[in-house]
Amino acid sequence: MIQDVHCDEPDEGIHRIRLDRPERMNALGVGTVAALKAAVDAACARRARVLLICGSGRAFCAGADLKERQGMDTAARMAHNAGINAAIDTIAAARCVTVAVLNGLAFGGGLELALACDLRIAAAGIRLGLTESRIGAFPGAGGTQRLPRTIGASRALQMMLTAEPVTSEYALGIGLVNEVVPAEDLPDRAQALARLLASRSAPALSAIKRLVRDGMDRSLAEGLALERAALPAILGSADYAEGLAAFSEGRPPRFTQLSN
Repeated sequence: MIQDVHCDEPDEGIHRIRLDRPERMNALGVGTVAALKAAVDAACARRARVLLICGSGRAFCAGADLKERQGMDTAARMAHNAGINAAIDTIAAARCVTVAVLNGLAFGGGLELALACDLRIAAAGIRLGLTESRIGAFPGAGGTQRLPRTIGASRALQMMLTAEPVTSEYALGIGLVNEVVPAEDLPDRAQALARLLASRSAPALSAIKRLVRDGMDRSLAEGLALERAALPAILGSADYAEGLAAFSEGRPPRFTQLSN
């Protein structure tokens, strides 16, 4: 693994991946995105229960490495963007719960990366934005599709058309992030959230993710049919049997199944 991405040892099914280019505000260079995708693939192969993605230094991620991209021809720029998309899509497709821990600014591809995660928690006072139109581009790593699905078309258009960042406090109000905490409390809060999520049944959480994502693009009737079709596997699972036993005995459940 190159130094641009650092992976901590798993802790009770919790994997932490940290973008580690603080001198470049964790910008997504060609090598960085390849390392990020490899790290996510490795965590998924090890059947992670929760995946935390965070940044080093004062930024979460400033987006694509524009200094690196300036020296590229169009084909190389397209290949670079394809690499960013591949890493972000791998995060979005992960069966485990993914959490973006926004320790600092998240611009462009950095916010697109966070949008691919299931949950986002942010430090107070940071800025987030899809700023591509400032340099004559548009969000090309999922932003035009994931941001409207997260905060609604009108607010998403305003953020993308103006390219003006918003504060984490404003982002909380529009549903772009799930929590805002003081910067000094962010690591502990992220770990506490990860431990809570890791204590839940992995197959149940994986099913929730799949049903919500797949159902959003279908009619209510089709979504309900998906939900009902998923029930037999869950209601017949060892984890559900353990959950029922734990409820009856007044103790916390001890789930052992991994995500499907």
